Order: sequence, then C-alpha cells, then structure tokens
Amino acid sequence: MLVLSSPSGAGKTTLSKKIQQSDNTFRISVSHTTRKARPNEVDGVDYHFVKHEKFLSLVKKNTFYEHTKIFGNYYGTSKSSVDEIIKNNCNVLFDIDWKGAQQLSEFKELNLLKIFILPPSKEELEKRLIARNQDGKESIKDRLLAYSEDIKHSNEYDYVITNDNVENCFKEIKKIILKRTNI
Repeated sequence: MLVLSSPSGAGKTTLSKKIQQSDNTFRISVSHTTRKARPNEVDGVDYHFVKHEKFLSLVKKNTFYEHTKIFGNYYGTSKSSVDEIIKNNCNVLFDIDWKGAQQLSEFKELNLLKIFILPPSKEELEKRLIARNQDGKESIKDRLLAYSEDIKHSNEYDYVITNDNVENCFKEIKKIILKRTNI
C-alpha cells in the first residue's frame, strides 16, 4: 500500500494518476469528501462527493480507515473501497494528507510505504496553486499557511522527495516502489 502525501498543490494527485496509469496493479483509493466537485472531477472516480450529514453518519458507523477535516471540508478513505482493491489483487494507492497517513499507520495490518512530496519552495508552491486555477485567493492563502505545518510531518514518512520536475519525481517514486517490491 503506497501512501503519497504533500502540502496542497505539490503534485501528489498528478503523481498518483501517473503511477496508476503506468502500473495497472495500482488503484487509487477513492476518498469520500464533502467539498464540491471541481469542473473536471467525476463522482465515484475522483471522489465520492457526499453531504456533511452523510459523511458524519459514515464516521459514526466506523466506515473509514482515516478521515479528517481540511480547509472546511471532510475527507475519508472507506474500509470497503480499500478491501475491494485488495480483493481484486491490486496495490492500494492513497492520495492523502499527513493526518490521514497517521491514522492509517495505526492499522498495523496495513503494509504501508509512505512517501512525502515536497515542492521546491513555498514560492513555487504558491505559483502552482495560482496556475492550477482551482482555488480563490483566500483558499490559496489558507493552503500556504498550512504548508509550514504540513512539512513538519515529512519525517513521519519512509521517503521524502522534492517535486521540482514531475517526470523526475515520478521516476524516483518508481525506483522506490521497485526497490520495495524486490526486497
């Protein structure tokens, strides 16, 4: 099970999709979220988009391996979605933040390989957040404020990689995966 985490905008979702596209044994766990879908996102593919009440009901039913609130919205990985990926003899790829990774780490039966993705700098992160044109000025400000807290948790991961070039970063991740599977 591969966990990719990063500050918002550092490239974890792009890298997750590249891994899945390059290796059909990996499936991205589709999280539940209460945030609104972005124009290019599809319910059930990118996220399971649910109302706050529904999400909190799922929390009460102990449905999630991990869940957290980020920038005013809830996110969570359901146990059933992970179990389904495993049942299909595939590797699970988690695209989650450090809080979710901490919660997953509590399940000792999960064989996790955790990689933290850093942007080259906070200034570059800001440029990427602006360029992706998905967040307003306040949201970008909030994400930049969270950056310092996010990177404090990079030492909780097996590997830390700087994403200064998405192709080079992808190659580094592939090397780590190969090294892990050839042990």
